[in-house]
Amino acid sequence: MNPKNNWKTRTLLAVSLGASLAAMQSPAAAQSPWPDKPITMVVPYSAGGPTDVVARMLAIPMGKSLGQTVIVENTVGAGGTIAPARVAKAAPNGYTILIHHMGMATAPALYKKLNYDPLKDFEYIGQVMDVPMTLLSRKDFPANNFQELLSYVKANRDKVTLANAGVGAVSQLCGLLFMNQIGVQLTTVPYKGAGPALNDLMGGQVDLLCDQTTQTAPVIKDGNRVKVFGVTTPQRLSSMPNIPTLDEQGLKGFDVKVWHGVYAPKGTPPAVVARLNTALRAALQDDMVKARFAELSTEAAPMDKVTPEGLRTHLAAEIDKWGKVIRAAGVQAD
Repeated sequence: MNPKNNWKTRTLLAVSLGASLAAMQSPAAAQSPWPDKPITMVVPYSAGGPTDVVARMLAIPMGKSLGQTVIVENTVGAGGTIAPARVAKAAPNGYTILIHHMGMATAPALYKKLNYDPLKDFEYIGQVMDVPMTLLSRKDFPANNFQELLSYVKANRDKVTLANAGVGAVSQLCGLLFMNQIGVQLTTVPYKGAGPALNDLMGGQVDLLCDQTTQTAPVIKDGNRVKVFGVTTPQRLSSMPNIPTLDEQGLKGFDVKVWHGVYAPKGTPPAVVARLNTALRAALQDDMVKARFAELSTEAAPMDKVTPEGLRTHLAAEIDKWGKVIRAAGVQAD
């Protein structure tokens, strides 16, 4: 054989073999193990608020499970609707996720124009936690128990003031459900946040407030600044077992918990969703997270809800539930 042709043959074989090896190796090389960079968890509310606190509790143990830093980023505005719209439009690669409370369920009824659909534009990672609420009054309110409270508000109706933290806030939604179930319209007083509302309640400027235990537990346990008429969960709280539920006192089916869920953009790969779910479940079983939840008189969601299907099912039921309440009250945020 001509040495020149022999050299050409060996060269072509080497190129061909190299190309074949590259073709076999390229998918693995192109698909780096996920995640290979930090993940951003978007919070719809300001730093220091209840949802932000939950996000920062979860970020460290989730990051440990994932092997990457989870960065908490606050994207505030428009009653908590800017952040979901942003995440819905983000690249569906698992590097931008959303944590949101029950506002995901109430927004469709509160806003005529919403830039996202909670049931179509997201993949569901899992539910996080349930924060109970409490019905309180100023210390010198005439009623001393729930039955006296009902009698008083039915007799005085719009003379009774019911504070809330603003349109779309969970305190407003709890108040709407309360008025809906007792069939009485009270005078609502919106504030810019739960803190100012609670301060005015303690100061005697307003009569009633329904708010989260993360805000109210300290003043309830103090025993001298407010009266408490019940908790909004179907069962009594282990941290405050002497306070009866509104359900057991006559408001059958009254159940308001400030639940949170974690979401990713629609189209995020199933394997990535599974990794995020595993990290979330690990975080909720972290000893420090459990201890912090106990301090806040709350608890992690049941493990059957800490799943994509568990969150999707719960969200759909909550959209239906709160849509009826909000439409009946004629409340609009825009």
